[in-house]
Amino acid sequence: MRSTVVGSFPVEVKNPSSTKDKLLNAFGAYDPFKEAIESSVIAQLDAGVDIISDGQVRGDMVSIFTRYIPGMKIVDGNTEIVSKIRNPTQEISVKDLQYAKKVMKDYFNGAIPEGKGVKGIITGPNTIVHSSRIAGFYRNKEDAIIDLAHSLKFEVDAIAKKVEPVYIQVDEPFLSTGMVDMKTAREAIDILHDGLEMPLAMHVCGILKDAFTDISRFNVDILDFEFAGNSVNLDVLKENYSLVSGKKIGFGCLDSSVNVVDDEVDVDKLVTEAIDIVGKDNLLLDPDCGLRRAPKDVAFEKLRLMNEIKDKYS
Repeated sequence: MRSTVVGSFPVEVKNPSSTKDKLLNAFGAYDPFKEAIESSVIAQLDAGVDIISDGQVRGDMVSIFTRYIPGMKIVDGNTEIVSKIRNPTQEISVKDLQYAKKVMKDYFNGAIPEGKGVKGIITGPNTIVHSSRIAGFYRNKEDAIIDLAHSLKFEVDAIAKKVEPVYIQVDEPFLSTGMVDMKTAREAIDILHDGLEMPLAMHVCGILKDAFTDISRFNVDILDFEFAGNSVNLDVLKENYSLVSGKKIGFGCLDSSVNVVDDEVDVDKLVTEAIDIVGKDNLLLDPDCGLRRAPKDVAFEKLRLMNEIKDKYS
């Protein structure tokens, strides 16, 4: 049994302090988020997380991608689809993931231990399109989703080739809402998965009761759901585990909707129930969702607690 994070971590963006950084800032070359990535990675590692993220420090889960995709533009903080969606103008998360991996290597004195590593994370095409307003070109969301899947495939392949993560995660919280055409959604995920030589995960928030059967049919290796803040999902998993028995389960055991450290007894009980249903070898423990909104000390203590419980059963 290993642990991971869904993605985001509290951001601390600091002004340049060293002479070098001040000079870089003067020439417009200072990256205010680099230190935030390093801080996020070290916090995750200190807490005992096995498969880390870069902290997703640069923005919200939609605009962090759409600002680099032609056909989409950000208006007053929201994404609009204004013309045909085309390939990204640059690699979006590769450099941050490479830096996160470097920080991890340095943390372990040059060699990342077996079973540990970084994961790439992209926001899925279904969620991005359903979070955006169609202002032009497309008559329906489904065509936009497929075009966006082809666009995001460039990012997926770049992450796989240049970062070599443990796996790549696609965030698709909209799949539990009943608003998404599941046939189109599966086709979009198939596009992202095509030719990928490492596991693909899909994270879905929300109540799974009405969507679990459809979600179980997606061509992914890992399905990641929330259970700490959504107790209904545990019964759904228990009753329908046979549908996903060939996949690993990302098991949200920390309630990311509250900014306090979870009760140890409650988390332990939840993990025990998950082991009974899924088995230790098929479990990846993580928070329900990202921890960006929590104070940094609370986010750290949540992760530390999760990993103490993981170690108890490992």
